[in-house]
Amino acid sequence: MKQIIALGGGGFSMEPDNPLLDLYILQQSQKETPKICFIPTASGDADSYIARFYDFFGKQNCEPTHLSLFKPPAQALEEFVLSQDILYVGGGNTKNLLALWKEWGLDRIIEKAWKQGIVLAGISAGSICWFEQGITDSFGAELQPLTCLGFLPGSNCPHYDEEAHRRPAFQRLLKQGQIKPGLAADDGVALHFIGQDLHCVVSSRPDAKAYRVGEGYEYELETRFIGKPDFA
Repeated sequence: MKQIIALGGGGFSMEPDNPLLDLYILQQSQKETPKICFIPTASGDADSYIARFYDFFGKQNCEPTHLSLFKPPAQALEEFVLSQDILYVGGGNTKNLLALWKEWGLDRIIEKAWKQGIVLAGISAGSICWFEQGITDSFGAELQPLTCLGFLPGSNCPHYDEEAHRRPAFQRLLKQGQIKPGLAADDGVALHFIGQDLHCVVSSRPDAKAYRVGEGYEYELETRFIGKPDFA
């Protein structure tokens, strides 16, 4: 089963006291002790980011590791990636992430991992990258469209509620025909895909939402708050 979990924001790096989304990601592997690999390429493999990953996941019932393209693993890259149960991609500069992945052939390896049932997850840049297009600040202060991996159809916009310029920029680019219709997610929201179909939308915050957005329309999607005692 092919799965992608795309976070608009949240997780260990943005909500250190709210583990709901990260625990949800771990649960989707169907493994008792899943092997989860953090890929912090978009941040330039920032040491502090990697440390925060281990600080959280090192306390969970899983086997955490990380992949650095600046200090690659001793074993073959493909062998290392395909030995994982979950690949968790961090935020940062999406354009640089895509360029480095392509140079190393990591984009093709990750696609193979996805097709083999390894769960793909990520936040911000790690959300945008899976879609045909994303709206990104990788080029500077102004938000622009970016062609991405295309594992998932349409476009994606994270941080839809937290960054005031995101919503108007996304809608402007749609109106101008520069970006395809797609999905937007607030911080604290995860879009969970099975195959290329949106399976469900979950949130770590009661009021956080996701939206289907196109030229002239914005539809709120049903979002399930996973902090409820009866969530299953």
